[in-house]
Amino acid sequence: MRRIFIILSAVLLLSACNRSEEIKQKEDKKIVTVSAAASLKDVLKEVEQKYEKEHQTIDLKFNYGASGTLAQQIKSGAPVDIFISAAEDKVDMLVEDKKINKEEKKSLLKNHLVLISNTPINNIQDLTSNKVEKIALGNPELVPAGAYGKQMLENADLYQKLENKYILTKDVRQVLTYVETGNVEAGIVYASDLKSSKKIKYSFTVKDTLHDKIIYPVAIIKDTHHKEEAQKFFDDVAQPDTLKIFEKYGFDPIK
Repeated sequence: MRRIFIILSAVLLLSACNRSEEIKQKEDKKIVTVSAAASLKDVLKEVEQKYEKEHQTIDLKFNYGASGTLAQQIKSGAPVDIFISAAEDKVDMLVEDKKINKEEKKSLLKNHLVLISNTPINNIQDLTSNKVEKIALGNPELVPAGAYGKQMLENADLYQKLENKYILTKDVRQVLTYVETGNVEAGIVYASDLKSSKKIKYSFTVKDTLHDKIIYPVAIIKDTHHKEEAQKFFDDVAQPDTLKIFEKYGFDPIK
C-alpha cells in the first residue's frame, strides 16, 4: 500500500511540474494580434498552425470582421499589431491617419467576385428574375465585398433596379451563411468564400472588368508594442510556402 502511495505521489508531482512548465511557456509567449477580413478566417487558421509551429515563442490572436469596421477600430486605438484588409482603401485611410507607415504595407493577395444562389444563375441579369426575391450583399459602407458588388451592379446598370431585394450584412461570411441556409435566394461573395462551402447549389463568376481589382494588403500598425514579432509575421505571410496555403483556399497570391 505504501509503495502504491509513493508511486501515485510521484506521478502527481511529475504532472504538477509538467503543468507548471506549460503555464510558464504560455506566459513567456509574445501575443501578436492580427485584425483580418472575415473572408480570411479559414485560411488563416492553417497559417496560424504553421506559423506557431515554426515560431514557438509567438501566440497569434485573430480578430475577424468587415475591413471597414476593423479599420475604424484601429483608428480608435484598438491594440492591434497587424492588419490584413480585403480592400486597399481601408489601409490607405490608416496611412493618412498616421496609424500605418506607408513603407510598412504591401499588397498580398487577389480575389474575385462570385454570385451564389439556390436557383440557377447563368448571368448577372438573372438577378432580376422573380425567382430571386432577396439578395444578400455586404454593407457597401463597411464590407469591401459589398462595395465591389455594388460597383459591379452599377456598371451592369442593375443596382437601382434591384434595390428592393438587398439584405445588407455585417461581413461577407454572413452573405455566405444566408444563402447556405436559404434565408435569401442569392448573394455576392468572393471566390475564396465559395471554395470554403459545400452547401452552395449554383454559382457564377463575375468578370473582373465590372469592378475594381480586389487586392488584399497587409500592414504593420504603427503603435504596435511587438514591432519585432509583427515584422516577422508581416514578412512570413508573403513567403512562398505561406502563399501556397492562401492559394489552396482560393486566393491568388501577388508574388
